[in-house]
Amino acid sequence: MTSVAQPPSTSVNVTVLHVPVSDPRVRPLLRELGHEYSARYGKDAHAEISRYPDEEFTEPYGGLLLLLLERGEPVAGGAFRRYDATTAELKRIWTHSAHRRRGLARRVLAELEREAGTRGYRRIHLTTGPRQPEARGLYLATGYTPLFDTRADPETIGPLPFEKHLPAAAGTARSARTGKAADL
Repeated sequence: MTSVAQPPSTSVNVTVLHVPVSDPRVRPLLRELGHEYSARYGKDAHAEISRYPDEEFTEPYGGLLLLLLERGEPVAGGAFRRYDATTAELKRIWTHSAHRRRGLARRVLAELEREAGTRGYRRIHLTTGPRQPEARGLYLATGYTPLFDTRADPETIGPLPFEKHLPAAAGTARSARTGKAADL
């Protein structure tokens, strides 16, 4: 049985906030991800951030974008979108460059997994780039199953796909397909 990623014990006092992509507090996330992708993959990589319409990261479309705030400032965040009726796709996982190595990415994953589960999703899917070894390590360390040969040179694979099955939620949760409450 695969478990949901648990945030490390830490004294960091962060607030989790669900926001639309248009919220000004999302700008650092988008800006830093754009710079990071461009530095690793070239100037055209910035288009990855605008690949999906912002609406896909809203509840009516089966998605969510969240930020972790510390003293009111965004320090980490991430999102998911509907991949299919039972699967959420994680996107835009980010930790502010000044706040890395504090376990915040694990906290983002745990929050996204929890929220996806409460919305009725049973599986998480994600991809990361072959030039992001720290992301690959994070997903492996938090129980994601690689859907590629981990012994192969990542540059020969392209985007590295992962999946994780979420535990069945007890009680009532929202159906990822309809958005209505469903007994599980």
